[in-house]
Amino acid sequence: MTWTVYPVVAAVTSGLWGLSLMMLLTGRFKPKVMPLTHLFFWSGMLVLTVFILGLWGSLDRPPMRTLGETRLWYSFFMPLVGYLTWRHWGLGWVLSYSLLMAAVFLMINVLNPEVHDRALMPALQSPWFVPHVIVYIFAYALLAVSAIVAVRVLWDDRRDLLKPSTLLMADNLVYIGFAFLTLGLIFGALWGKEAWGHYWNWDPKEIWALLTWIVYLGYFHIRAHRPGKVRPAMWTLAFAFLVLLVCWFGVNYLPSAQGSIHTY
Repeated sequence: MTWTVYPVVAAVTSGLWGLSLMMLLTGRFKPKVMPLTHLFFWSGMLVLTVFILGLWGSLDRPPMRTLGETRLWYSFFMPLVGYLTWRHWGLGWVLSYSLLMAAVFLMINVLNPEVHDRALMPALQSPWFVPHVIVYIFAYALLAVSAIVAVRVLWDDRRDLLKPSTLLMADNLVYIGFAFLTLGLIFGALWGKEAWGHYWNWDPKEIWALLTWIVYLGYFHIRAHRPGKVRPAMWTLAFAFLVLLVCWFGVNYLPSAQGSIHTY
């Protein structure tokens, strides 16, 4: 399994998720078709899973080295988080936006897969490499869904249609996402100590990772000390996701990051 077959995989996966979305919308009026939502969703997940495992085998290394490869994992985790959120909270629009966002990232990789060779530089040949990347991308997926919910909360609050359950869902997504974000920082520090001899190097990527963590911590403070103020908290949550995106791939385009130890 190589990147040459990826466009077909992306098209099939996106098509299956599109059918799942159609069944989800139709199921509001015809409950009998709702099982097809699950069938098409998991079929798409299966196709993407087979490709990721096959790519892992053909590269003979974890496909986590490039931005394109991390986008692949993001496209895997994003719909999974949306699906589990939908199953728990019963809000189909969460799954809808999650599937659409995942499909967009799949298509970005079709246009710019950022293919690299099989070799891993010595710093990446560490047992911390895989858990660090997996934990971070899963956290990014959770926090992306929380940002979607934040926008929905702002919209509903503006129209005086806000449900307490929606706000509670945003909180819980951030709680879990922040926990994985913290694990990612810890794993990164342990990896840094092994690879470069220091837990922290004040590298641009590390600084933005810390900034991301601090902004989400600020969200907790707003919710704890101003629980009745919904809009400031949700705007903070939306802003935090923008900081997260800069940390993930925006920082790579900063002049200060050209000599970063995290640029491969």
